[in-house]
This record gives sequence, structure tokens and C-alpha cells, in this order.
Amino acid sequence: MNGLLTTFASTLKVDIAPAGTFHIGGVAISNSVLYGWIGAVLMIIFFIWVARRITVNPKGGIIQYVEVIADFMVGTVEGAFEDKQRAQKYILYFIPLFFFILFNNLLGLIPGAGYAITYHGNDFLRPFTADFNATLAMGVVTMALVYISSIREIGVKEYFGHFFVGSLKNPFYWFLGIIEMITDLTRVISLSLRLFLNISIVGIIVVVFAWLGHVLAPLTATPFYFLDLFDDVLQAFIFVLLGTMYIAIAVNHVSEHRSDTSLTEGGIPETMDAKPGRTGGVA
Repeated sequence: MNGLLTTFASTLKVDIAPAGTFHIGGVAISNSVLYGWIGAVLMIIFFIWVARRITVNPKGGIIQYVEVIADFMVGTVEGAFEDKQRAQKYILYFIPLFFFILFNNLLGLIPGAGYAITYHGNDFLRPFTADFNATLAMGVVTMALVYISSIREIGVKEYFGHFFVGSLKNPFYWFLGIIEMITDLTRVISLSLRLFLNISIVGIIVVVFAWLGHVLAPLTATPFYFLDLFDDVLQAFIFVLLGTMYIAIAVNHVSEHRSDTSLTEGGIPETMDAKPGRTGGVA
């Protein structure tokens, strides 16, 4: 890590946009996509290795840490839903997504990533999650899952109905419902920007403090290096947590509504006999 920070200190160069590294069939492959491919291959190899070493009674080491993290994330997803059976369907998406984001975030901490190695004047390897195009793609896919799953779980009518809180005879409730739908669509940008900006900005902070420290770069930048490590884990968790909550809110909201409606299925008389002397009457 010290060698990496010393390299940072020699010059200050900050980029927030990916750069083309090479071309395949006329298509430019950016440094972030290249590193994303490398990260995906390494993650697959790592989890194949982990899967072959999992036992009923883990002895410790990295396998146990992976199991603890996985159990915690499973509990997080299940805890968002009132119906645990529904939650099981989404674990297969959100848990791999968490590890994918975490893995790519952490790859930005490896010496040689980011600003340390250049190719044709550009960074050779850029963290995949430090590319807004990448985080936007993950946001779109995640929110597409949210919308499709919510509609499949509760139906088209009830899903769109939960945006409208009052009688549709009142134009004001139409206006509020449309605003709610537009606000809901902005979640794609919110998910994408939150992850992209946090990963990019913390990485830039490390570079800046390394440059300010010059020969003392390891001392000036190391605290922010560990801040980057903490932020990498936190942002992966927040991305998955928000995606899970978006589905759970829609599903749980309609479940509660159905539960409240079922209380009146027996029928409540709209009028009551007000004559005195009768049982149940009002004196």
C-alpha cells in the first residue's frame, strides 16, 4: 500500500469518467469495464473455492467470515418482508448483488488500481463501481426487478393503486399519485448516484491527501484509505438494503391493506337503531 500511495504522491491526477483502454470489433472497452470483467472472474473463482470448503462446523478463517456476512445479509432481506417465504425468492438476487458490489469496491483498494498504472495517458484499471454507467446499469436492473416483482406479487391494479391514497374522483389525488409515480422512478438515479459518488469521491480524497503529503503520503493518506475500506462495505450494504426495501414496501403495503379490509368482510351496518330499550341501541 505504501508503494501505491507514494506513486499517488508523485503527481495529482483526478478523473471521474472512464477511459477507453482497447477495442473489440470497433467497440471501445473502458478501463472500468475491463476491471469489472476481471472482478467478475475473480469473484466466481473465489466463491467456487469457498463453496468447496464449506462444512457443517466451520473451523474459522475466511470461510467463516463469508458465512457470517451471508447470514447477516439473508437476515436483512428476510427482515424487510412480513412474509418470509416471499423473501426467499429475492435472496438469490440481492445476496450475489451485495457480494458483486462489495468485491468491485474492494478491488479499488488493490495496488495498481485507479491512478497508479496508466495506459496511453489514462488509468489502466478503474473500479467498476466508480463508473456511473456501471452503477446506472445496476440501478436499472435492480429497479426493473422491483417493479416486475411488485406487480407480479400484488397485481397491476393494486400496485399502481398504492400510489393513489384517496378517491380518484378528486383531481387532487390524481395529481399526488402522478407525483408519487415520478418520484418512484427517480430511485434509479438515486441508487446509481449514491454508489458512484461515494466510491469515486472517497477514492479522490485518498489521492488528494497522498499528493499533499508527498514523501509522507503513507501517513497523510492511510486514515482515508481505511475510510475507503469502510465506505466500500457500507455502500454495498446500502444499495442492497434500499433495493430490498423498495420491493418490501410495495408488497407489505398491499398486504396490510388487504388485512385491514378483511376485518370488515362480515359487514358493519351503516345505520343503527336508535330506539331506547333495544339491545345494541343508542339511548
